[in-house]
Amino acid sequence: MGTLFLVAVPIGNLEDITLRALRLLKTAPRIACEDTRRTGKLLELLGITREERGWLVALHDHNEEDRIPGLLGNLAAGDDLVLVSDAGTPAISDPGFRLVRAAVAAGVPVVPVPGACAAIAALCASGLPTDDFRFVGFLPAKAGERTARLGELAVARETLVIYVGPHKLDEVLAELAAAFGGDRPAVIARELTKHFEEFRRATLAELVVDPGVVRGEIVLVVGGAPDVAVGEESLRSLVVRLVGEGYSPSQAAKEAARRTGARKSEAYRLALEEGGS
Repeated sequence: MGTLFLVAVPIGNLEDITLRALRLLKTAPRIACEDTRRTGKLLELLGITREERGWLVALHDHNEEDRIPGLLGNLAAGDDLVLVSDAGTPAISDPGFRLVRAAVAAGVPVVPVPGACAAIAALCASGLPTDDFRFVGFLPAKAGERTARLGELAVARETLVIYVGPHKLDEVLAELAAAFGGDRPAVIARELTKHFEEFRRATLAELVVDPGVVRGEIVLVVGGAPDVAVGEESLRSLVVRLVGEGYSPSQAAKEAARRTGARKSEAYRLALEEGGS
């Protein structure tokens, strides 16, 4: 049985390639990638010749399902396979998840080869809390779905990491400010590891007014919802109302905590005191 290697490649600076990644890119008989031309160019820049590299196989959103049986057949025959994305870590807001899932189901060894990841690079240098964060990826393209998603995220306590296309940045910043409040701290991380790398740190309201030069690859890091003090009687009243609407005590506690920022354990205690079971 061959091994599926998930190999991270640079997101900008070529020096971010690892020795392990270089070895696998030179020795694997096949490399699955989003765009064979782009990956071929990257390999040339890394000094890997056509003779050294494996056969490049296009694997993207439109053909991934069709490619999986053949690639699994190659793996079953004993050939290793390297999976890369155009930049960064494969399968993170990029094609590859379906292949990984199929490989796991087929008993194929799946081995991550860590390296560059735009989300982690932006988060660790943002200056916002890193002990608890949520990777959001790209927001839904449709306005209604995006509004609903932002409504869910508005109460999240974790630091949020969002991928944004430069043509969408103004729109997304305005929607975030409306949904989260303009005073929420945020960071625009642009062109990470590249010559024009920039971190723009301000509130959402300030970034709406002045997002800076809008171009290149962008990661938006947004601080989590602040703790909101809520009185015990107000929390008790909300829990009672939710139970009256048909929520179980545990469901009512979870929903009350989501709406108010109170601790779920405290809300659950109140629900039990009010006769829930």
